[in-house]
Amino acid sequence: MSSTDDQIIQYVPFMSFVHPSFWHTLTDLKLNVDRLNENTKQIYGRFTYRNDIGPVFEVDGTSFNKTPEQEHSYLNVTGTVMNKNTIEDFKNIDKASLLNSLGEILWQNIKTGSWIDNPSSLLNFFLLSFADLKKFHYYYWFAFPTPSQPTVYLNEKSSLASAHFNNQQLDEIAEEFKSLEATQKYFFVIAIEDDKLKVLKISDVFEKSQGSTNMYYAFMDPSNTDNPGWPLRILLAAVFEHNPLLARTVTKVVGIRMDKNGSVENSRVFVIKAQQNPESGKGWVGWERNNKGNFGPKLANMSASMDPVRLADTSSDLNIRLMQWRLVPKLNVDIMRNTKCLLLGAGTLGCHVARDLLAWGFRHITFIDNGKVSFSNPSRQVLFNYEDCLNGGKMKANAAADNLKKILPSVVSHGSALHIPMPGHPIGESLKEETISNIKQIIDAIQEHDVIFLLLDTREARWLPTLIAAHYGKIAINAALGFDTYLVMRHGLGLASAPNDIKNSHVDGAQLGCYFCNDVTAPGNSVKDRTLDQQCTVTRPGVAAIAGGLAVELLVGLLQHPLGINAPAPYNITQEDSSIDGVLGPIPHSIRGFLHTYQNVTPTCGKFKQCIACSDIVIANYRNEGIEFLLKVFNSGTYLEEITGLQELHLSAEMADILTFSDDDHE
Repeated sequence: MSSTDDQIIQYVPFMSFVHPSFWHTLTDLKLNVDRLNENTKQIYGRFTYRNDIGPVFEVDGTSFNKTPEQEHSYLNVTGTVMNKNTIEDFKNIDKASLLNSLGEILWQNIKTGSWIDNPSSLLNFFLLSFADLKKFHYYYWFAFPTPSQPTVYLNEKSSLASAHFNNQQLDEIAEEFKSLEATQKYFFVIAIEDDKLKVLKISDVFEKSQGSTNMYYAFMDPSNTDNPGWPLRILLAAVFEHNPLLARTVTKVVGIRMDKNGSVENSRVFVIKAQQNPESGKGWVGWERNNKGNFGPKLANMSASMDPVRLADTSSDLNIRLMQWRLVPKLNVDIMRNTKCLLLGAGTLGCHVARDLLAWGFRHITFIDNGKVSFSNPSRQVLFNYEDCLNGGKMKANAAADNLKKILPSVVSHGSALHIPMPGHPIGESLKEETISNIKQIIDAIQEHDVIFLLLDTREARWLPTLIAAHYGKIAINAALGFDTYLVMRHGLGLASAPNDIKNSHVDGAQLGCYFCNDVTAPGNSVKDRTLDQQCTVTRPGVAAIAGGLAVELLVGLLQHPLGINAPAPYNITQEDSSIDGVLGPIPHSIRGFLHTYQNVTPTCGKFKQCIACSDIVIANYRNEGIEFLLKVFNSGTYLEEITGLQELHLSAEMADILTFSDDDHE
């Protein structure tokens, strides 16, 4: 036959593809295990047939596993990685000698015939790398060792397998291929005897005969062109070394190309013939070309996906992911990341709540507070430091947001220095325009967020956000502190006052009372005529941390419950009732803690139909009159009592006292 260049088989080499997770794992091993050690490691890669992208060879984070991951239609290949400590070592290593030394190991496998029982051992790869962990730049070079000889020619142009096999035989090949052991799928034999097709292991064929005109060598072919993939090259070298006589005859080879539907109709047949006296194992080739088509390394610039900001964000969720893997498989991690939290108050409570939100994976946190950081704050308010107190002090809301980003740069956090208008705090004409502006900004913020935390110093400051949250049906979490006591509670929904739905064992989430439902007086000016210790929240230092943590846990339990804000609250939380439990257990309405005795109680109460914050009549008045209604409330300490009927309730209570007193006196 002629041996012109266009008749020589052109093998299609592998194209390496490195998943970002591979570099993440390599980085972790380098920093925490290998350090300065340059010892080689065994890794795994994989390939398959893809008609759309060709012979891609993949490695990822699982490549370092002790046993390879098994993936449908993929074949795993054992390889070695050598990561050098310096770029100079990476550049200066003798690549040809390295490849030849790898080839010698493979050639011993071929010479001894050990590959015959385990054909998968013919394929191997090597990865030489250097990791620049300062810039997150990774230099790497793949090698797929194979002998440079023998030179093999096409005896006839390659053709589709359908030219050699009928449809039934192609279906049989597909089924037999699927049933082969994993180590036998790389290289095997297809034989036709008496019109019966058989798929055989190479070891079975070599034991019985050395070849047949009706026998085809077969290999898993990753190529999507008319030319065969790289694995054929080492198969032919091994077969001809085992029996040199085969090189002098025409050999038929099938490149198995199984698509995702399990069909092998894209497979091709190569009819080949080698040189008369082939020489194998004399030299080795296999270094991959780079993106420019030259023999040289590639560069993976991972700074975009592995810079410290992104690594910090990924690592901060590790604890939650571990919880999900083993302890709470049904935990919805994404719901926390996507929930927007508004913290009204950036003091001691606000700082603790924000830190706990970060730990649970929340990434959208906004602060509203009108105060400034003073020198007394940083020791108790964990988001502030000494520098925040200088030059009169930064605004708490802005400082809290900025410092939260210093803890986790990927968090979306903003601060607004707004004053929250309060009932019983009259607004003069000079402040009316500014107050209306503040009200609008507060309303917009509540509308834009999913969860509202009420973490304010005074009772009356909680009234406006309680009303607006009820109006928009937002989750509202309230936390308040005493000297050695605390209250943490969740609010119900607005305009859902029918208490008929209260069950014997629990109250539905929509029917739960708000912070003001247990009060029978409208909020007034609670700091008027108070001394300094009475104006400040004087509390034991640990109380805020406990209350802040419980407030976040209450929210997380609510988000993980299938009913969300409608999750029922049990009257007796110690009594097991799985029908109302969420992923993290039952969710109380309120938690009242007493640090003096280190005890908690969890009372549950329904909505009060005359509540001055969440009752139907208050919400209806707000919806009808808007800001004008709010101004009436701010300028009068009794207006809320009048419209809700609390004033009449007080008068009837006083009259009952008078009548009772008169009866006693008469007796």
